[in-house]
Amino acid sequence: MVTTSRTSQDERVADAASRLRFAIVRTARRMRQQAGGELSPTLIAALASIDRLGPLTPSELADVERVKRPAASLIAAALERDGLIVRAADPADGRACLLSTSPEGRALMKRVRSRKNAYLSRRISKLEDSDVETLERAAEVLEQMLEDPS
Repeated sequence: MVTTSRTSQDERVADAASRLRFAIVRTARRMRQQAGGELSPTLIAALASIDRLGPLTPSELADVERVKRPAASLIAAALERDGLIVRAADPADGRACLLSTSPEGRALMKRVRSRKNAYLSRRISKLEDSDVETLERAAEVLEQMLEDPS
């Protein structure tokens, strides 16, 4: 009987994971569409990381974005070329540089976040209070899952 119960639980988890993945992917796509196409999703994600966590070294950016160091360097170069980030010497290591969001980059991130938040707010405002509470709890759970490094 333990095997049947465990199989049932495994199937339930797999089904929940599948439904959640689909909902997250579709929601993320809709938010990208609402944000406007000023930058590619890769560049927006990197700019958001630099804005939220910066200043960062290119290696730290690579770790945060889970890309190889050369890819992070190309991303940083594109953002710098567009005037969205600035490079400065790392005072702790003269051979390294630090990436920070420029005023233009911060303004872009503010616009993007505002559009995405407005999209979600419009959708959430149509829900029942109990569903809003459920989403608040789901956000907490998702944040916990994201903190797990595995």
